[in-house]
Amino acid sequence: MSALPALPRRERLLIGASLCAIALLAWFYTIYEARRMNATGVCECMRMKMSGPELSSWPIATLVPLFFMWVIMMIAMMLPSALPMILTFAAVARNRQRLGRPYIPMSIFVLGYVAIWCAFSALAAVGQWWLHRHALLSSSMMSTSAWLGGTLLLGAGVFQFTPLKHACLTNCRGPLEFIMTRWREGSSGAFRMGLEHGAFCTGCCWALMALLFVAGVMNILWIAALTLLVCLEKMLPPRARINVASGLLLAGSGVCLLAHRLMSGMS
Repeated sequence: MSALPALPRRERLLIGASLCAIALLAWFYTIYEARRMNATGVCECMRMKMSGPELSSWPIATLVPLFFMWVIMMIAMMLPSALPMILTFAAVARNRQRLGRPYIPMSIFVLGYVAIWCAFSALAAVGQWWLHRHALLSSSMMSTSAWLGGTLLLGAGVFQFTPLKHACLTNCRGPLEFIMTRWREGSSGAFRMGLEHGAFCTGCCWALMALLFVAGVMNILWIAALTLLVCLEKMLPPRARINVASGLLLAGSGVCLLAHRLMSGMS
């Protein structure tokens, strides 16, 4: 069940290039936003200054541009790691077409996957708005509280060892097995499969995405590091134990940060 179905090289390159182009566009926009905010203090997506007296007055309407900012960022971060699953879906769909079955466009599966991350982005936007309202985020959108940062790091580290993480990561690591055991006919079936894969992906990575609040939502190096970690977790074999190593590192960092804050409070 681990072999990838045959897909014409030209079609495979076209799909890969298209998805990489979408991810790169999302990355370019994210980098543009981050550089502009660092240079001018203005977040272009919200048309709002991120420092000074305006910092404490985000209206509820800010949730809309915040949501779109998170959607673009999640596309940049998560679409590359989904490429093996998307290529597998396209290959199976093409093989079924050769057998006389109706062809299902790969784009419908991708839409289902992105829809789940849109739902996550909505929750993340609300979370960021709430944290900002309670002065827990700085002008660079990073945690101002050692308690918050330490708890997020410790929680993400511990989550790496949980059965939920293992189950979701297992489904993300086996593209062909996932497609063959969860195949559904028709466009609605493909969309539902995309939703299911997106749900497993979100279940695997939500705690890592929450770490964006630790070092800065628009911290490009931090975003890149988390993207690389997600890709390594999904694409390397289980024996690489990436989730174990990252879990120990994150949990240890969280404990150190919380201990330092506790000791500072006692002195």
